[in-house]
Amino acid sequence: MKLISRFTLFAGVALWCAVPAAAQDLGAPPPPDGNVTQVPVQGSNNQPADGLSFTVTDESEWQDMSIAIPAFATDRDQPTPANAQGTAALGRAVGDVIYNNLRNNGLFRPVGPDSLPQTGYAQVTAPTFTGWTQRGTEMLVQGFVRAGADNRLTIGCYLYDVSLRQEIARDGWVVEPSEWRRAAHKCADMVYSRLTGETPFFDSRIAYIAETGPKDRRVKRLAIMDSDGANHRFITNGQSTALTPRYSPDYSKLLYLSYVDGNPRIYVYDIGTGRQRLVAETAGATIAPRWSPDGRYILYSMALGGNTDIYRVPAAGGTPQRLTDTPGIDIGGSYSPDGRQIVFESDRSGTQQLYIMNADGSNQRRLSFFGGRAATPEWSPRGDQIAFTHITGNFRIATITPDGRNLRHLTNSWQDEAPTWAPNGRIIQFFRTERGSGRTGLWQVDLTGRNERRLPTPVDASDPAWGPILP
Repeated sequence: MKLISRFTLFAGVALWCAVPAAAQDLGAPPPPDGNVTQVPVQGSNNQPADGLSFTVTDESEWQDMSIAIPAFATDRDQPTPANAQGTAALGRAVGDVIYNNLRNNGLFRPVGPDSLPQTGYAQVTAPTFTGWTQRGTEMLVQGFVRAGADNRLTIGCYLYDVSLRQEIARDGWVVEPSEWRRAAHKCADMVYSRLTGETPFFDSRIAYIAETGPKDRRVKRLAIMDSDGANHRFITNGQSTALTPRYSPDYSKLLYLSYVDGNPRIYVYDIGTGRQRLVAETAGATIAPRWSPDGRYILYSMALGGNTDIYRVPAAGGTPQRLTDTPGIDIGGSYSPDGRQIVFESDRSGTQQLYIMNADGSNQRRLSFFGGRAATPEWSPRGDQIAFTHITGNFRIATITPDGRNLRHLTNSWQDEAPTWAPNGRIIQFFRTERGSGRTGLWQVDLTGRNERRLPTPVDASDPAWGPILP
């Protein structure tokens, strides 16, 4: 964390630096990201007010909540590199991002800028509550966009309880013009967190494998994007196949599997430098590398002599430790949030099932006894559920509790697989293969199973990995 002045603090963000890549698999590094500087916005002390006009007790109340999000106002409309039409148009774009964030998660009933009157700059801190009450609005999200002499933007965000005529929360950020969407995501995060009491997730990123070309010659590149699909970037150039990316717990690195010259290697891509580092070059086929929650270790599976086992290697490099040693195929491994246990898949019982063990490989036991096959387990960031692919004719995304109980199916398509959790453990992302065409795409579903949506990607997509909240 860096002190900008005596009164303005900001949370640091890893920078994408234009440093040449060290390994042949990498393409040109992504363009630089800017910092998002948290600043006080107009009001008493930048502290949230206490009290909603009701108590949020379950999901149905959130869905019934009417939230108005008009276009953000500006003190004077002026050109900005973020929008050629000026700060007024940018204020509408900010409102649209917040509206779509809140609408797409399925919990709220927001109304966006296209259906609302424009608010004036003075009304940002003094809303006309009577007019919003007449519209049936319960919560009001509004703010401003202001361009500085240095071209940086100040974006303020306010949340009001209309029936109480009271401010609930406020926050503000200074961003480079190219980073205005991050401020919009942070505003949506503030609203989501304040109204639900849950950890937010909009200001986060997703890594995945971008797929192009015919089925027998697929080109698979590592790509990243914002949680809503914006700011898409390719990380690798496709000269070698990339698979199963995962963000490090501190967001500074990406772990992935690459087949350079046909040989499996585990790489760590450093987001701050644009370089990658070889962690392990294994003697056998390697599958599904994963981080430990503290970032100290990397799990992976390796096939040797007809047997596939799970290994653990220090993230800095070193001697691998084998954690499983039974006949059959042990694949994958997802740590519990506290790092004490690992869930994995194995066919040691004769069919592909879920198993659990301590982090050192001890106390291995079967978890799934509900019929069909089970694969690609991923532990929720909350620790209360495990998502996986349930194979019973078709492939469905399902969840169970860590004791193997409470099986729930969230999707029912032909082939849905490889779940990954949002940072708050409420939404699951996965990839879906279309029957017939074989096209793949990224989808999201919440824990009710009722709110499915496809995430836009410029090409076919698989193997998604949702990173933690950005600092």
